[in-house]
Amino acid sequence: MDRDVSSLMVGLGSPQETARAEAAEKLSQLEPAEMQAAALVLVEACGDESEAVREAAVGALEEMGAPDLELLDGLTALLADPNADVAYWAATLIGRLGPEASAAVPALIETLENSSHQNVRQRSARALGKIGPGAAAAADSLRAAAGGDDPRLARLAERALGEIRAH
Repeated sequence: MDRDVSSLMVGLGSPQETARAEAAEKLSQLEPAEMQAAALVLVEACGDESEAVREAAVGALEEMGAPDLELLDGLTALLADPNADVAYWAATLIGRLGPEASAAVPALIETLENSSHQNVRQRSARALGKIGPGAAAAADSLRAAAGGDDPRLARLAERALGEIRAH
């Protein structure tokens, strides 16, 4: 198996669907630590027009733990992506960083309050909870979400508020 992560990342940008799908699949077969460098391109690949590319990218992201902290700015920028899958996975990886991701709190609040995608709003609430006390600025937004119409978002917002207060 080709373990040159850089060439696989380049492959994800290919104009050919089969090359993108092959690169995504090979990335998904790497050890989680080896995938770290490709976290941003894998998140972006979640919005690919090809179902095979999207599935392989999601598979890789599901196996990967927390990304490198140096990717936080890039992940934060992807929260605003119009593709719900891209924004969802950006929020997911930010949440995996835990307290170290406190710089993303303003963007997560914006996403929680304004995303048109319910699953992205839910994932943003979860990420804020994982950040813990460093996300205290999100308390009002989380309380508003907890009182909203979406029962899952309400539960996640309540849990996040508890995690912010608990530490």
